[in-house]
Amino acid sequence: MRLDERKLRILRTIIDDYVMTATPIGSRTISKRSELGLSSATIRNEMSDLEEMGFLEQPHTSAGRVPSEKAYRFYVDTMMKVGQLSEDEIAYMRSYFDTRMTEAEEVVHRTVKVLSDLTDYTAMVMSPEIKAVIVKHIQLVPVTTGRALAVIVTDAGLVRDTFIPIPPNCTSTDLERLSNMITARVKNMPLQDAVDALKLGTGEEMDEQRAYFSAVADAISHDIAREASRGVVLGGATNLLKHPEYLDLEKASSMLAVFETKEQLYRILSKATKMEFTVTIGSENELPEMQSSSVVTATYKISGKPVGSFGVIGPIRMDYAKVITVLNYMGKTLSAVLTGMLAPDDQ
Repeated sequence: MRLDERKLRILRTIIDDYVMTATPIGSRTISKRSELGLSSATIRNEMSDLEEMGFLEQPHTSAGRVPSEKAYRFYVDTMMKVGQLSEDEIAYMRSYFDTRMTEAEEVVHRTVKVLSDLTDYTAMVMSPEIKAVIVKHIQLVPVTTGRALAVIVTDAGLVRDTFIPIPPNCTSTDLERLSNMITARVKNMPLQDAVDALKLGTGEEMDEQRAYFSAVADAISHDIAREASRGVVLGGATNLLKHPEYLDLEKASSMLAVFETKEQLYRILSKATKMEFTVTIGSENELPEMQSSSVVTATYKISGKPVGSFGVIGPIRMDYAKVITVLNYMGKTLSAVLTGMLAPDDQ
């Protein structure tokens, strides 16, 4: 048995109606849709076939049918049409991002607010993941007596700066020479590997040079740890309670516990950074507590390089087309804002 055009139309109608109403769909409900032009009996037979094929399920307490996970997966992979945001939605998003911001953390918090409001699901954003970016140059700049600024430029255009201690008699010429030595040692390494290389050294540095290497490594390690500690920012956690799927107290409590620790969410988003979009439906989730939910993620970039991801969590009965439309627009906006904020001017 195959999904012919009539079955496809009926399946799409059932999914669309169920996403909107959360109410099991009967053949009489579908037959009232004038665009189908099919009798209730015909629809009932087609729904029976769809159930036999695994695309529909019958809840114990209802005579109607609901889409199965298989149906949602088929819908996302072959039937879904990504649309456009409304003018009001675009205006709402711009109202949050058109104002000047100076901290990436502020951008992240605004992002979860907009995502949760526009989708009515729980939003999550991972702060820019800097440990995997590639070091292009490290420059030591004198600031005050006994203190220098270590400026780290990466392939993503991401500029990190952090202070390191230096001897009082250290000159600008000394720092320039050390900058060249350090850059030569770690250029084109991932940031975390650069830390390890600087701490290990080559065995050929003088004690004073080794101290500089170690100071820069410690500064970068602190920067990585500071970013990682920010981890995942969550917004709209209580949005789940608006959906009937989470009226079950045990299910809601399990999800809120996941939100509380954020460790599992960080793992999900870290993996998702490698892909433009991911849609994980129900039992496809590795975490048992999330197998009654769906997770949709997207990637954001700085100067064209993926540095983090964001997404939403909601019921399996999710409006996937709307969510991906929002995430697609948000990804472009977030990438542009962070690139303008964090990339160097000569990029």
